[in-house]
Amino acid sequence: MIKVTFWKTLAVLLSIAMLAAACGGAATTAPQPTSETKPTGASPSTGSFVSKLSDKTTSSGFTCPEPQPRMQLTSKELNLYVWTEYIPPDHIDCFQAVYGVTVNREEYSANEEMYAKLNAGASNYDLVQPTDYMVPLMVRQGLLQKLDKSKLPILPYFDSNYINLSFDPNNEYTVPYQAGTDAIVVNTDVVSQPPKSFADLWSPELITAKRMIMLDDSRAIIGAALLTLGYDINTTDPEQLKQAEVKLTELSKGVKIYNSDAVRANLLAGDVDLGITWTGEAFLAQQENPAIQYFYPTEGAVLWQDNYAIPKDAPHLDAAYAWINYTMQPDLFWLMLRDFPYTNPNKGTLDYAKSDSATQVDDGVGGTITPAELYQAYIDSPITNTPPEELKKGHRVTDVGEATPLYDEIWTRIKK
Repeated sequence: MIKVTFWKTLAVLLSIAMLAAACGGAATTAPQPTSETKPTGASPSTGSFVSKLSDKTTSSGFTCPEPQPRMQLTSKELNLYVWTEYIPPDHIDCFQAVYGVTVNREEYSANEEMYAKLNAGASNYDLVQPTDYMVPLMVRQGLLQKLDKSKLPILPYFDSNYINLSFDPNNEYTVPYQAGTDAIVVNTDVVSQPPKSFADLWSPELITAKRMIMLDDSRAIIGAALLTLGYDINTTDPEQLKQAEVKLTELSKGVKIYNSDAVRANLLAGDVDLGITWTGEAFLAQQENPAIQYFYPTEGAVLWQDNYAIPKDAPHLDAAYAWINYTMQPDLFWLMLRDFPYTNPNKGTLDYAKSDSATQVDDGVGGTITPAELYQAYIDSPITNTPPEELKKGHRVTDVGEATPLYDEIWTRIKK
């Protein structure tokens, strides 16, 4: 796992500033936490969050905070079914240490993989992480249970920009986890004329070179093709989807890898030079190689939000609620800024990280770093702190209902 270092971050920020100047200015704000949500410890309405440390320490040397509030559990296990490499190890270690609950984790690389498993009858999972567009489908199929909000004191910490969205009005079924974009990543040391639009990826030179990487994500990549054709990213029109398939068949000649798990690793190893990826992979790759840049396409980026949800037959319900509340409290969830720096929807976390210049944690490469330094790198980057104009231009993937199998069939043919 790649982690951010302070000095590498400074170098990256300089390169971002230069790029922003060339492009007409970088982001200064994104849908950052609003003043409507005021985080604290056990009572979010009374002031700033104050961390309370426990006597538990992880193998990495991280001192675990006390749960605020501590929940009473009878379960001894928690079964997670989550995205690949998306949870800081210290989260798991701390939860096991402070609650005495064994965390079992299975991982998936695509929403469709997770959905298929639950829809086939898997009933042993306590938490899953569906992306926004998958939530309505899972609700219709009866795969998720409504949340008991009296057991979620964490909710007031979230920025209002990430709650009560159309895919789950009033957050009846989900709690925000991470957000971000799908856009164009380029190694500018290798590609002299970086694509500035999704359409540019179809240039004959890039297709002939066969050095592209694409997310193994049907909705994102089919959506990009639809946007180049001037169509809605959520179209259900079979003719429009057929045209998108023709375009993607041509693009596939230039794609070396379809992969959602190791975009960063493939870029850093020199296996590929450009493609479509999501926020965190691009940001982490850039920490190692500032020549790796992230471009928002002229058609508008794909917007997304991942969430926690509880399957209908979750066997360890008390542990599921305890996990959400504990791992997402500000003095623990800030580790996402180090390990998985996507766009963080937790205002309490960002406020806490910004104010903590004292805590020193392992940066993963032999040094230490503070939450405040991680916050500054996060807030200064137009990758993680998406420019407002790009959010306005962006396209959110939504449930396409009965057209879902058509998308799946197209994607299967494209990857062949």
